[in-house]
Amino acid sequence: MTVRALWAPTALGAAALVLDTEGRVLLVRHSYNPGWRLPGGGVGRGEPPADAVLRELAEEVGLDGGSAAFVSLHTRGAGWATMVVALYRVTGAVVNFRPNLEIRKICFADPRRPPEGCTPATLRRLAEFTGQAPLSPYW
Repeated sequence: MTVRALWAPTALGAAALVLDTEGRVLLVRHSYNPGWRLPGGGVGRGEPPADAVLRELAEEVGLDGGSAAFVSLHTRGAGWATMVVALYRVTGAVVNFRPNLEIRKICFADPRRPPEGCTPATLRRLAEFTGQAPLSPYW
């Protein structure tokens, strides 16, 4: 481990654009953060990010089946660390959601008309997804 790793650690997360058969995108509301967000979570040590996003979605929203295709890579500050987020498009899955300690609500939204209360990062990803904005490297 280098000294830089101690001063500027990096964490890896994975998020998803989960599409239903009508082309709507799954958004979630956490119990601990405000706003509608794309679902996802942390990548475990040695875990492939595509596997992590499917695992997180199964745990959080009851995702069953589906496949994850890599879309883009983003970065953001997270306190004194750097968070790198791998974004995937998930298709062919079924969501069997039950509210839980982490995720309180979900909705499927038209990506061109997201609901009020979306986080800025969510709005950026949806605008990129629909071609309304160029891809940004920042989450």
